[in-house]
Amino acid sequence: MLALIGAAIMLIGMVLAIVTSVSAQSKAATAADLAALAAADAARGLTTGEPCQVAAHLASAHDAELTSCQRDAGGAGTVAVTTRVSTVYWLEWLQDFDLAGVGKARAGPPPIE
Repeated sequence: MLALIGAAIMLIGMVLAIVTSVSAQSKAATAADLAALAAADAARGLTTGEPCQVAAHLASAHDAELTSCQRDAGGAGTVAVTTRVSTVYWLEWLQDFDLAGVGKARAGPPPIE
């Protein structure tokens, strides 16, 4: 009976770890999308501010960290960003696994037809 309870607790812990990781991944992807769009607008002069600073501010507002921001060298207004959302390690043994979510996005002007 004790083994069954222990197995159930481990199963619940693994399910919670997976849910936490998926949630962090979703938040990171959303933050990356929004940060890339805002940075591309700033790069094109549609909004004020330096594009990577705008992206960092927006990522921070969505509880994410901007880990990479690259502007297109051609000056076309295209920006690629990478964000990271850390997870809360509520169980000691989860610290051995990297459950943080990473999001990547690229945005720029619409295509000319």
